[in-house]
Formats: sequence, C-alpha cells, structure tokens
Amino acid sequence: MASMAAAAAAAAAAVGVLLPFPFYYALWTHPQRWVDLCGRGADPCRRMAQVSHALKALQLLALASVASFSWPPPLYCPVLLAVGQYLNFKVYQLLGESGTYYGNRFGKKIPWVTEFPFGYIKDPQYVGSMLSLVALLCWVPLQYVLLWCLGYVFMMWVEHKEDPATRAKLLS
Repeated sequence: MASMAAAAAAAAAAVGVLLPFPFYYALWTHPQRWVDLCGRGADPCRRMAQVSHALKALQLLALASVASFSWPPPLYCPVLLAVGQYLNFKVYQLLGESGTYYGNRFGKKIPWVTEFPFGYIKDPQYVGSMLSLVALLCWVPLQYVLLWCLGYVFMMWVEHKEDPATRAKLLS
C-alpha cells in the first residue's frame, strides 16, 4: 500500500512539473483563440503571465513534494541558480512582459533585441531556467529536473518553427 501511495505521489509530481507545457503549446500554436478568449480590452500577454505564474507555483510545489532539503548545498547550486536567474532577469528586463509572454504571437510589435544575452546565447530564457533547475539537483531527484528541462527543450523546438502567418490579430 505504501508503494502505491509513493507511486501516486511520484506521478502527481511528474504531472505537476509538466503542467504548463500544454498551455504554452496551445497558446503558441493557436494564438488567435487566446486573444479571442481574453476579449476586447484585455492584454493577452498580461493574462498569459498571470496563468503562467499560477502554473509555475504549481510546478514548484510539485518539485517541493519530492525534494529532500539539506544544508549547505554544494557550491555549484548557488552559482548555477544565480547565473540562471540572472539570464531570466535580463531577458525580462530587455523584452518586458509582452516580449516574454508571446507578444509577437498575439499581434504585438516587439522590437528585435540583440543586447546580451541575445545574440550570444540561443534561447537565453530557457537556458537560464534550465540552469536554475540543474542547480536544484542537490535537493530534487534527477527525473523531475530532466522532465522539466525536456518540457523547455520541446517548447524551444516548437517556437523555432514559427509561421508568421499564424500570428493573431489583436482585438481593438
């Protein structure tokens, strides 16, 4: 009975880790549906950010449910976490909310950015997120970190095949 409960907990954690990726995929591949769903006067990027933050909290709870914390962590943990979060911060600083949350897919004009880390690191936000996840290996089992990273790799693959003709038209 205990092994069945452990298996159910592990499966729930895996589902929790993967939870946002179907949402991201749906918005990327069907941006007009999201814009329409958000409605007139609503910013689809803002709404995506709100939903994404809630999903991120669930992902982190899923990781916490399988984590075993010990102190102090190995030196690589804070270093990787700092570098990963710096990349995420820099991307958000340069792109803003609309650039980070699929603004181009939702019909917004997002200026092209070449400042570091863009032009130096391919997909710096995803790289930063994956570095942050690798930093958690001192507390979280490999399979969950790997699963989350595979979700990012999948989205990188999806996003690199963008067809500008499928972009949404913003509702006015």
